[in-house]
Amino acid sequence: MNADEERSSRLRELGLTPTIQRLAVLEYLDNTDEHPTADKVYTAIRERFPTISRATVYNTLALLTKSEAIVRLTIDPAASRYDAADSPHAHFFCRICRNVYDIDLPQGSPSLSVADGHKIKAVQTYAYGICAACLKRHKEEKDA
Repeated sequence: MNADEERSSRLRELGLTPTIQRLAVLEYLDNTDEHPTADKVYTAIRERFPTISRATVYNTLALLTKSEAIVRLTIDPAASRYDAADSPHAHFFCRICRNVYDIDLPQGSPSLSVADGHKIKAVQTYAYGICAACLKRHKEEKDA
């Protein structure tokens, strides 16, 4: 089964019709590590589908989030970001360059499925600080 067929199957399993727009948004998110904003997703999708509307992309992101096909990240106070990765990981937000990165969870991190009688479906962990690239740039500027 190729990647497009897998995406279509994934959407059907979630009870969604695999429309061209949904598949395009999901494909873009599956193939990026950037954790894009809705505007960035719209701009990227529009390159392939020039007639697609901003509302269609925003509505598609909302639907895919609601169906749990993707995750909406609230790590950036300025804008929501989106992630299609389904493996457990945390996110890091650089306060200087404002990039969002996946970071591995430390060994021994809790992988909860039930807590106090509640079924846990997802845990989002956010870390904030200065990324390695910005730290390096700051050190070089300081040494110059």
